[in-house]
Amino acid sequence: MLKKVNLKWSPIIALFIIPLTALESEKYPWLDQISRQEQVIESCDIMGLRYKNKLSINKLDHILVDHNHKLLYCYVPKVACTNWKRILMVLTGESNLTNPIQISASDAHLENSTVKLSQLHYKDIKKCLQDYTLFLVARHPFERLLSAYRNKFMDKSQKNKYFKLRYGKRIIQKYRQNPTKEDLETGANVTFREFIQYLINEGVFSNEHWTPIYNLCLPCTLNYTFISHYETITEDSSTILRMVNAPRLTFPVTKSKRTKDSLKFYFQQLSIYEIEILYKLYEADFKLFGYSLEEILGYDLA
Repeated sequence: MLKKVNLKWSPIIALFIIPLTALESEKYPWLDQISRQEQVIESCDIMGLRYKNKLSINKLDHILVDHNHKLLYCYVPKVACTNWKRILMVLTGESNLTNPIQISASDAHLENSTVKLSQLHYKDIKKCLQDYTLFLVARHPFERLLSAYRNKFMDKSQKNKYFKLRYGKRIIQKYRQNPTKEDLETGANVTFREFIQYLINEGVFSNEHWTPIYNLCLPCTLNYTFISHYETITEDSSTILRMVNAPRLTFPVTKSKRTKDSLKFYFQQLSIYEIEILYKLYEADFKLFGYSLEEILGYDLA
């Protein structure tokens, strides 16, 4: 088992010693970062999650490595991971393109597009965790969940046929009364409520697209240098790239389906009881990254 490594926080400490100029404040927007770091640390302790998820090499599959800039990125599906993978392909030289948006999504998600931390030798893993900048990007758990549902089950293209056949058929068979023969064969037209019933009854670990960030990135076991949020992804990404002295790159801004605007529409299809159970399944992500249910219910759960 790998031991937890303590990282140095000289940029943050400096904030309380030396007054920053306006330019420095723009270059080191640490105030939000301090709050996010404290949120993770305190929530890990309060929920008793510190070291609960023991670290082993096979749990580091989601951490990608850029040796050129001493950068580690824990990717989370449905949280801007395609664009960050594109960025890493440019930084590592895996792509000869210099504009990340020109890299296709399919190329970005290739298994060998970027080296995984789990592929390194044990001593190299320890050195990377100690010396490299490690970051993740968090997102409201229910917004991420809805994004996964819309992308994998509502998309009519053939690219997500796997999800319909692998998960859709099972969901329709178990959670729909009087399904048609066509739906049973294709796994298409899974409703949001059927998808949620599947997660509630069969767990949230069957696929990385809806596995909690806590389980993918181990934020209570690893010391993250930077906690990014989906809501501030552009500003956060610029900060991270400056931290590692990366070449001038612009984080790709792609058109969004505005999943957040649809939260109430979809979640009002669920009972309060179902929302509460679902909340419990993602409670660690809610607490660690400072999200609540106010966007859906108008109030948070006690």
